Amino acid sequence: MPFDRLISRRWLAAVGVPVLLAAAGVTGWALTPDPTPAPVNQADQAAVAPSELPEPTTAAPTPEEAVPVAAPAPDHLPVVDYDAAPAGFPADPDPMDTTPLTEGLHPTRRIAAYTAPGGKPVAFLEPTIRGVELTMPIAQRRAGWTAVLLPSANRRLAWLPPGGFTTVPLRDQIVVERRAHRLTWYRAGRAVRSWEVSLGQRGQETPLGRTFILGRTPPPESVYGGVDIFALGAVPDDPDSVPAGLRGAHIGLHSWYHDGELGENTTNGCIRLTRSGQRELLAKVRTGTEVVVVDELPAPPPTA
Repeated sequence: MPFDRLISRRWLAAVGVPVLLAAAGVTGWALTPDPTPAPVNQADQAAVAPSELPEPTTAAPTPEEAVPVAAPAPDHLPVVDYDAAPAGFPADPDPMDTTPLTEGLHPTRRIAAYTAPGGKPVAFLEPTIRGVELTMPIAQRRAGWTAVLLPSANRRLAWLPPGGFTTVPLRDQIVVERRAHRLTWYRAGRAVRSWEVSLGQRGQETPLGRTFILGRTPPPESVYGGVDIFALGAVPDDPDSVPAGLRGAHIGLHSWYHDGELGENTTNGCIRLTRSGQRELLAKVRTGTEVVVVDELPAPPPTA
């Protein structure tokens, strides 16, 4: 199910929850910061633990680059929030690229987001969205500017001038293949686990392209299997196709109270996997992690 809009400072509301797989209920719950990841056993650490990660750093333009001047941003510009992002941002030129995005950007103050290096300011980004810290994967760098995957929009970038943010390493990536109904978790470019998933039904297909984990929330109803939920930066491609109670919703990554629909297209666009798989991702994958949805991965080149 998609996650509905935040209607107060820290709460999501009006989420459609199937009751006995027929009716829809309405509820609300807090979108919460990541807790400290659960410890992993020694065998798991040996399999997937990366080398020591650097501390977050403040980004700075490359000295040899001529940095285009950022036009002043009018105070009346909107702020990117949980609601649909403002129009005018450029399309992601590589939405299906599964090359891992290994660095995230966290605003440390309100910063203006532009259409291109030296382009038009469209909106502001803030350090949090409704009280939850915002980290966006970095997709490009050009002439001292940085492009990030935009939250609350599909397949869109925002360009940021130097200053006002820090960068953090992103060691993980999640790739979802719609035709195979498969989710694969990668760490440092290497597949760690794969799970069968259920995806969006006809007319409410799970959106293609690059997005990211925006935040997490406790399960609002028992149908979610008692496991926390990841809300993604993506939204339904056709907002009017989802039930009225889900208008303005985000796409979610979550479990379900049974696994009988895995491998099928039965959701309102969300990605549904096993409870054990969701618990593992919650324990080991941070917000800001890139999620890429493709129809299928390209075949590997033939070996000689």
